[in-house]
Amino acid sequence: MEEQNKIAALEAVLFTMGDSVEVSKLAEVIGEDVRATKKLLAKLQERYEKEDSGIMLSVLENAYQLCTKPAYYESLIKVVKAPRKYILTDALLETLSIIAYKQPVTKMEIEKIRGVSCEHAVNRLLDFELITEVGRKDAPGRPILFGTTEQFLRSFGVKSLTELPELNPDRMAQFREEAEKEVQLKLDI
Repeated sequence: MEEQNKIAALEAVLFTMGDSVEVSKLAEVIGEDVRATKKLLAKLQERYEKEDSGIMLSVLENAYQLCTKPAYYESLIKVVKAPRKYILTDALLETLSIIAYKQPVTKMEIEKIRGVSCEHAVNRLLDFELITEVGRKDAPGRPILFGTTEQFLRSFGVKSLTELPELNPDRMAQFREEAEKEVQLKLDI
């Protein structure tokens, strides 16, 4: 299969699947290794960036997906039902941040960090498909472990978790002090 045919095959698979496809699966389709497949996908991505196209190739961790360019979102929603809008409260954002940076993490670990129950927040984040169950912890009761999803990456415009902002150690110490003071105030009451 020549290069243009391989690129066309990748495009056809991504278009048909709709969801993201792992690069290893795409490599199998065209009979190439992952490295060569990534180079071909980069050419496809470049083509969409150059052309006056309404679609783009999105990279999410080790997976690729064809999707609508944000500039054409308004046109898209005139035809299809508007996607769900997330309303992320401070509690949901705090919980999501903990999961994003500490994953895989249990509810108890989240509650220990936040100092309050996280049942509602975790359930809402599951409903929004921003987090998912990723397994069970090898501990008494085998608690569920949570991690972020590809929908999380899409929603926050990052390709992988490595693109999340680094946590500032000084700021973290400040947060820890504030939390300890808050806990002490609650104990004094």
